[in-house]
Amino acid sequence: GAFICLGLALLGWLVADGVTRFRALNRSVEVKGLSEREVPADIAIWPITFREADNDLSSLYSTIQRKNAAVIEFLARRGFEPGELFTAAPAVVDKQAQEYSGQETSRYRYAASSTITVYTGKVELVRDSMQQLVELGKVGIAIVGDTYESRTQFVFTGLNEIKPPMIEEATRNASEVAEKFAQHSHSRLGKIKRAAQGQFSVEDRDSNTPYIKKVRVVSTVEYFLAD
Repeated sequence: GAFICLGLALLGWLVADGVTRFRALNRSVEVKGLSEREVPADIAIWPITFREADNDLSSLYSTIQRKNAAVIEFLARRGFEPGELFTAAPAVVDKQAQEYSGQETSRYRYAASSTITVYTGKVELVRDSMQQLVELGKVGIAIVGDTYESRTQFVFTGLNEIKPPMIEEATRNASEVAEKFAQHSHSRLGKIKRAAQGQFSVEDRDSNTPYIKKVRVVSTVEYFLAD
């Protein structure tokens, strides 16, 4: 009987010690680390759109061809290569053929728009050339600049090059936060229990500088804590 009691007591102590160790192993802290960078865009997509109207379809197409040539000549003088310029087919609307034209009358039967798109890595040249569009206005080409389709896009394509150092920075920042938490809780920081890399986001720094991008990533790391 004495041996049985001693065995039960020993078993109870072992179970209690095991539960204590198990709970210690499950003590952890989850922290987040942030990494942000500002980078310049390396691709510019610049659509140049103008509109024309006429009652004679043949004359309308002739005008579009002439003005397309003037736009391309302007861009060539600015330093853009032919391979960076793309001319879309003109979009023509016959107002008399529209089924739901109503009772509205227009001076011109045909309305057309033409777009020449610059796709280039010369971002600074695009920004400078946008300020010189007044030259086209002087030769009778009214550039459309108030629509979503005519908005210039600036793109950053070098994300893969900055991913590794940004992930390292985010993880390091998370570790520093975890260390401070461990110190305040009178614990020691253990190994990583779980880690999750957040998605990278690339956004304009602000609405006035779309050619400068803010790249951001948040890493979530969970560490074991020990006494």
